[in-house]
Order: sequence, then C-alpha cells, then structure tokens
Amino acid sequence: MVTMLEARLQTQQRNSQETGLWSSGFGMKLEAVTPFLGKYRPFVGRCCQTCTPKSWESLFHRSIMDLGFCNVILVKEENTRFRGWLVRRLCYFLWSLEQHIPPCQDAPQKIMESTGVQNVISGRAPGGAGEGQVPGLVKKEVQRILGHIQAPFHPFLLRLFSWALLRFLNCVFLNVQLHKGQMKMVHKATQAGLPLILLSTHKSLLDGILMPFVLLSQGLGVLRVVWDPRTCSPTLRALLKKLGGLFLPPEANLTLDSSEGVLARAVVHAAMEQLLVSRQPLLIFLEEPPGAQGPRLSALGQTWLGLVVQAVQMGVIPDAMLVPVAITYDLVPGAPCDVYHSLVPLGLWTGALAVLRSLWSWGHSPRVCVRVHLAQPFSLQEYTTNARSCWGSRQTLEQLLQPIVLGQCNVVPDTEKEQEWTPATGPLLALKEEDQLLVRRLSRHVLNASVTSSAVMSTAIMAALLLFKHQKGVFLSQLLGEFSWLTEETLLRGFDVGFSGQLRCLVQHTLSLLRAHVALLRVHQGDLLVVPRPGPGLTRLARLSAELLPAFLSEAVGACAVRGLLAGRVPPEGPWELQGIELLSQNELYRQILLLLHLLPQDLLLLQPCQSSYCYCQEVLDRLIQCGLLVAEETPGSRAACDTGRQRLSAKLLWKPSGDFTDSDSDDFEEAEGRYFRLSQQSRCPDFFLFLCRLLSPLLQAFAQAATFLHQGQLPDTESGYTEQLLQFLQATAQEEGFFECADPNLAISAVWTFRDLGVLQQMPSPAGPMLYLSPTFTSRENQEKLEQFIRQFICS
Repeated sequence: MVTMLEARLQTQQRNSQETGLWSSGFGMKLEAVTPFLGKYRPFVGRCCQTCTPKSWESLFHRSIMDLGFCNVILVKEENTRFRGWLVRRLCYFLWSLEQHIPPCQDAPQKIMESTGVQNVISGRAPGGAGEGQVPGLVKKEVQRILGHIQAPFHPFLLRLFSWALLRFLNCVFLNVQLHKGQMKMVHKATQAGLPLILLSTHKSLLDGILMPFVLLSQGLGVLRVVWDPRTCSPTLRALLKKLGGLFLPPEANLTLDSSEGVLARAVVHAAMEQLLVSRQPLLIFLEEPPGAQGPRLSALGQTWLGLVVQAVQMGVIPDAMLVPVAITYDLVPGAPCDVYHSLVPLGLWTGALAVLRSLWSWGHSPRVCVRVHLAQPFSLQEYTTNARSCWGSRQTLEQLLQPIVLGQCNVVPDTEKEQEWTPATGPLLALKEEDQLLVRRLSRHVLNASVTSSAVMSTAIMAALLLFKHQKGVFLSQLLGEFSWLTEETLLRGFDVGFSGQLRCLVQHTLSLLRAHVALLRVHQGDLLVVPRPGPGLTRLARLSAELLPAFLSEAVGACAVRGLLAGRVPPEGPWELQGIELLSQNELYRQILLLLHLLPQDLLLLQPCQSSYCYCQEVLDRLIQCGLLVAEETPGSRAACDTGRQRLSAKLLWKPSGDFTDSDSDDFEEAEGRYFRLSQQSRCPDFFLFLCRLLSPLLQAFAQAATFLHQGQLPDTESGYTEQLLQFLQATAQEEGFFECADPNLAISAVWTFRDLGVLQQMPSPAGPMLYLSPTFTSRENQEKLEQFIRQFICS
C-alpha cells in the first residue's frame, strides 16, 4: 500500500512538473513561431523526363526557382483596389467580392443534347427507350442522375463561402504557403487553352475546400472538386454541389449489362465531356479519403481519371494538362487521436460543430502550418504516347517469392511484380483492358510525383527521431542537434522541408504540437528530458514519421537488404566492426534488394511504372555508397573500380529499357560479379544504419507477427473478420512487447493482402461471400516458420 501511494504521489508531481514546463515554454520566453520557407530550398516537382520530355522542357524555366513563397491566407489592404481605415477592417469581404467567378453556363441542356445521352434516350444504345422504356421517362431519369452528379454553382454563395473560409483559415492555421514558381508553371500551362486536371493526395477532408480557395485566390477560376459520396451526408452533398462539387451516381457502378448502369455512365461521360470542353479546372483525389481502411490508391479517383483519358482518346478535347498536387500539414486538422476509427459520413451539423471546435481550440493549442504543392504540369497526350513503350512482362507475388521463401529456388526471376489492390469500378471496367492498365499506371505515376514533391514537415522529423532513435528519451540539447542533422539529410536528398527559422524555436513549436504524445521532464543540470509517452500514442508517432519515409526510402530498403544479407553470417547483436569485415558482392546485394522490393507493397513503394526493378536496385546501391554506408572493396587481381581505360564490350549485350540508363557499368553482369563492398567503419555509420532499418520496422514487424499468427488465427473467415483477428493480436502483442507502432489497422490490412498475393492465404467463394483459407502449402508449421524467418531477416532489432 505504501508503495502504491508513493508511486501515485510521484506521478502527480511529474504531471504537475510537465504542466509547468509546457506553460512556461521550457523555461524560455515562448515566442509565436511561424515556420516558413525561404528561397534557397530544393525546387521539387519536375515531371518525368522519360515519359514527358517535351513537357519537362517547355513548362519550366530556372528563373522561377527564385520567386519564393507567398501566404495565400494573408489578405491585406494592398490585396484590394481600395484604401483607407475602413478597408483595412473589411479587406476580407472586399477581397471576396473582387474574385473573378465566370458565369454559369447552360451545362444541363448541353449534356441532355450530347450524342451519348441521345443514343440512350432514342434506344440506339443498350438500356435506351428502344428496350421497352418510354423516352419521356428516360429523359426524367437523365435529369435525376445529372442532379446527383452536379448543380450550377451560385456566385453569391461562392463569394460568401470564400469570405467565411478566409476568416476560418486565419483562425486555424499560422499560414498556407504556396511557391510562386509552381503557380507560375500552372498559369503557363493554362495559356495553351487546355483543361487543367489537378491530381492530389488526400490527407484531410479540408483538402477539398482548401484547394478551390487557393486556385480562386490565384486567378484560376472556380475549381470543380470530385468528392467521395461516402464522406458526405445528403445535405452536405447538396451544399458542395452548389460550390462546384461533383459526385459519382451509385448507378454508375452497376454491372456492364445493367440498363440503369448504362444510362448513368452515359450521363457521367456527357457531364465530363462538357466540363472539359468548357475548360473548367478539375480536382481529383488519387488517395482514399482519411479514415478509409484499404488500398492507398482511390478507386473513385481512377474512375474519374479514366473518364478524362477516354475523352482525350475519343478526340473530345485535343489534350489535357495534368498537375500533381499535394497538401501537407504539421498536424492534420480534425484527425482523431484514436487511429482505429472508421470512415463515417460528415453531416452539415457535424461539420459546423467541427468548425466551432476548431475555433474554440484556437486559443488553447498552437496553430499548424500548411504547405500546398503544385508540381510541374505535363501533357496527358504525351504521356499516353510514351508510356506504352515501357510496359514489360509481369508475374504475381506468388510466382516471384513463394519458391524462394520455401527454399525451392534461389534465383529471383528477372521480371516485374504484378500487384493491384485497388478494385476497378463500373466506368473503369467499361474501358478496354489496355486503357485500364494505362489509367492504373498513370495514377501511380502521378501519385509518386505528388509524394516526392511534398515538403517534409517538422512534426514528421521530430516523430521519426523520437520513435526510431530516442524512444527511451533524449535531452533537449541533444535533440536540437539531431533535428538539425535530419533536416540537412532531408534537404541533401532533394526533398523540401516545410519550415524555417531559429532552431530552438522550431523544436519548441514542434514539441508543442506533439504535446499529447511527448512528456517533458526537468533534470538537475537544467536541461529538459524529452520522452515519448508509451502506449497507443506511439502508433500516432509512427504515422507521422511515415511522411519522412519517401525521402529515405531507397537507403532504408538498402539498409534492410544489407541486414538480411548479414543475418546468416554475423549475429545481429554483434559489434559493428565484426559486421564490417564481411564482403558483400554486388550480385548478392541486388538479390536481397529485389527480394525486399517484391515483399513490400506497391502502395508503400509507389515506384514509377517507367522504372524497372533492376534500375531501382542500382539506385539503392548508389544511394548507400553516396551516404557513406558502403565502401568499395578492391579484391586482389581485380581491376580497380575507378579504372575505365581497359573496358571491353561484353560478349553478351543485355539491353534494358530506356529507364535503366545509369552512370554505372551495371549492364555488364560478368563485371558486376567481381565487385565487392564493405560496411563503412566511420563513427556515424552504426547509428545511421539502425535509423534507416527502423524506418521500415513497423511494416516488417507487422508482417512478421502476421506470420506468427498463422497457426493461431481462426480460418476460414471473411477478409474483414481475419483482419480484425490479426489487429487484435497486434494490439495484444504491443501491450506485451511494446511495439505499438505495429498495432495499426492499415498495417494489418497490408499484411493480409500481401499474404493473399503470396499464396499463404487463399480466397474462395462461398454463399456468405468470399472466404479466406490457409493455403495447403502453409498448413505445416515448418513452412510458416520459413515465412517468418524470411521476413525477420530484414528486421534490425
């Protein structure tokens, strides 16, 4: 009893100590920090030079790199045509009145008169009036479907909403930064007279409101936004349609032989054609909405992108300009602390309460910063022409990895992995199979461009440091140096950061944002100890740190591959000097990198479809050499790696796709066999190596625990049921072992789907729906242990 009372007293003292530290600003003067970007940062967002070389040259000029940034929500007297003390108080309202809103065209009548809709009404197409339906009834049905898709936007409502949104954004955010050079590229793309299609990531439901405001403030007119009907109630959908929103009617997802589906798809096609002909900008989200558990790529986004591709191929418009877009936040507004929430429709009253809650928390919590990224626009017609030449043979994950996992084969097939988790909807299934493949690869290519052009925010850097380097705690003085180091490493890799300013103020601002997941303790030396709070909050830190992974993905894959290569030679707990003795051949490194690439989901890697796995392996190896983790080892009797004077043509020329041209001589496999590397013995390498390995540890740990769970799971079961079983197992293991970063529903889904593709789980039809069964190959405990051992070789404890 005495011990319990002492522990409770110590806890109360520590909580009061933490409260005092937060309120006093770490013992320093608490300043209002506004992180912003200066002019001297990497200019990111160039389009693919392989797929769109003409766009790469024509829509870019080096002078735009020095244009700097602007805060789009900073509206002053100078932003209006008027001056005076009254204008300074009404500048938001006057600014909204001066925004150019084009007049609403008679779109419903033109859609009704389109060829596709008229064919359905007259019965010349399947599902038309000629199949027993009265033309008048079909016409009313067309009007009903069109009312579900869109509505004429109201200029007065748009201006009123822009004024209210401007006030709201200034209350919630410190700033919304936009690079002027990126905006200039978009303005230059609109001068060609082609429709502008913005393809964006999806971090928050606020994205669909923020982006139209940004484009309206930059003089690009009213942006049409494609919304997911699952995220909005009927009342909210009616309001969003008045503001330019678009919704896909549910009948469009019916089967191809359904008359209702044919009619709905004809109306959707006509509405899209009219929108593109009128050159209205369109925003499509390529990621699933926040809270949706499943594939990363959005099926709805691919559907609307397929409509754009089809319109260009049919000659409705000569071309379209595609713009990859990303919006990044310090912290996503309105994101729940509980990561196990599900996607629920947002109602009008629920949205109003969320706005009031945000305004109430304005004075009680630090405001966050937002960065809007507009990558270089490129021509859809040019991409379609060049991308088809990069298609090669592909195999399933079961064909590529299962023989190697079971020890039946040691050779990795020289082919790409075929893995598609996003289901195809009705309008996309109506396209040719070749066009469906084009849309899928285009969406993955654009999403890769959006992610690589996104700035890394300070919360992502801080979460990665606390989770993967200092989970037991770190002094603030040491954390300042670590934060500066990781920021420099991020910039050196060509990724931008979404902050600037004094280092101590930045760290203070970031820790204030993460105060729900971080504890501050004062020590006797006058320093502060920063400790991540143990428990489910580590899962939240893992999600924040995932925003840093694209910047270090190549090095992380390479470090885990090296760990797998050394797993059978050196004990994992062995000293770094002992691991540095081992020689690593280039072919062995290629093999391990390929195995890990095949194991990791495509939704995580987001590799460009025009880049082969062989080319990416060479890029990973080059990155490991450039960052100093690997050093070339000159074996006795071999020609020096730097000796290029006695090179001969290989007797067997292995031609590769155009994306495989690199600065190295990797095309000569015979020469590559003689290349060896060692781990560098520099003092900084062990910590950096462990940090890179731990970036992928949440996913790999989840996969390994899923392999352990195979003999405990209750099968057969539905996919959702087995995923729930696995998630409960991950949560129970996290409570026992402390791996809370693995207890994530998205990681559980990725593990189940990867095992299904690998042939560990089999999906069979049943009267109750598709059921998952354990494959006969993996019913034996021996093969289950082989699978777990295969995964754990890449994990660095």
